[in-house]
Amino acid sequence: MLLKNTFVHHVHFWLNDKADKQQLITGLNTLAPIAYIRDMHIGVPAETFRDVVDRSYDVSLLLLFDSPEAQDAYQSDPTHVHFADNYAKPLCSKVVVQDSVNV
Repeated sequence: MLLKNTFVHHVHFWLNDKADKQQLITGLNTLAPIAYIRDMHIGVPAETFRDVVDRSYDVSLLLLFDSPEAQDAYQSDPTHVHFADNYAKPLCSKVVVQDSVNV
C-alpha cells in the first residue's frame, strides 16, 4: 500500500548506557496518547546484516502524521516535551531525526 498525505518522523536513539534501554522504551510509550500521531512504531535493530543497514542505534521511533502541521503540533505537545526533557536528553548520547513527506 502506498501511503499518501503522510509526514514521516523517524528518530534513532543512541543510549549513554545500554542498561537504560527499557527506561527509554517506557518513555517512548508515554507518547502514544498524543492525538496528532496517526501511527507509531517503537523498535530495536532487526537481525539484518547487509552493508547498507545501520544497526548502531539502540532504539527507534517511527511516527506517521497526517500533515506537517500535525507534526509541528506534536513537537510542542507537553507530553512530547516531557519525554524529551526527562528521557531522551538525559539517557541518550545521540539522537538523529529523519523527516520526510510524500512526493
